Amino acid sequence: MLFTAIDFDQTGKQHGYLQVPYSHDLAGWANVFIPITCIKNGGGPTVLIIGGNHGDEYQGQIAAWNLSRELDPDEVTGRIILIPSLNFPAAREAKRLSPLDGMNMNRAFPGTPEGPVTSQIAHFLTTVFFPMSDVVIDIHSGGRSMVFVPCAHMHLVEDMEQRRRMMAAMLAWNTDFAFLYADIAGTGLLPVEAENQGKTVVTTELGGSEAIPASVHRIAREGLQNVLRHVGVLQGEVDTRESLGKPPTILTQALDRGDYLLAPESGVFEVKCDLGSAVREGDTVGLIHNMERPERLPAPIVAHRDGYFMTMRAPCLTQQGDCVAVIAQQVDPESLLVESP
Repeated sequence: MLFTAIDFDQTGKQHGYLQVPYSHDLAGWANVFIPITCIKNGGGPTVLIIGGNHGDEYQGQIAAWNLSRELDPDEVTGRIILIPSLNFPAAREAKRLSPLDGMNMNRAFPGTPEGPVTSQIAHFLTTVFFPMSDVVIDIHSGGRSMVFVPCAHMHLVEDMEQRRRMMAAMLAWNTDFAFLYADIAGTGLLPVEAENQGKTVVTTELGGSEAIPASVHRIAREGLQNVLRHVGVLQGEVDTRESLGKPPTILTQALDRGDYLLAPESGVFEVKCDLGSAVREGDTVGLIHNMERPERLPAPIVAHRDGYFMTMRAPCLTQQGDCVAVIAQQVDPESLLVESP
């Protein structure tokens, strides 16, 4: 059973670990240590901040490390719990999946208390952290596999009050784009479990690949802090796109399987569009080159409808069935906040 010595009701700042029982060939009584920080001051909301759900996504991990070191309890009204590297074994090896059990943390929920390491962590969040939290922030990027236009994103939950809270918190990240997404690759997602418990859930896709520019780190850091101010747990004035002298966020959605363009064959992917650019139905957004038959024309990746080019595959080498691009359509935020008749 997972263990921590952190007292979540104690005022002040505590650094500690989640300890997960784990045995391997050279240690029968080992634990996996996952760093965690709890900062509490007075009454207010509880916000759970998670980085490293996938180990090779470091934008959120770095933002959470910085916040855990720099934040003074006097700046907090409520409680902030930070888990910078949730899938710590994967983060140490720059892997998407855990090297200990091969599991995808973002497909492991609700988890089991006596299962593999990843499943035990998921179960602890499901039964301990989510119930005590008002807001869950799960910071993602494309990792080594994808590059996104830096964006905050969310699911369209059915409960309209919860949807309004989530929409407002998502937009408080102040990214140029926001993104409504669908789950085309399985169930058991961390955000879905938190949503099912009625929480205000904020997620992101902050770029990707192994090279993270300073501009993306600024978006991660400033956006996270602004969301914390927006939900009332961090003191300070909330910035808006208008106060920053920026145009409104462009809200996009990719809710159909067809919005996620998959490689029809294996080869080398050549992207033909800039991220964030508008595309038209029928535009060639990429090509798959056949390495063994260079005389063959490459297979085109074609936009299925008008929209924005939100995501591209990061590695050039591509296998049949890999997602190589996502085309999302612009949507009016107000239209998503109206009850269906």
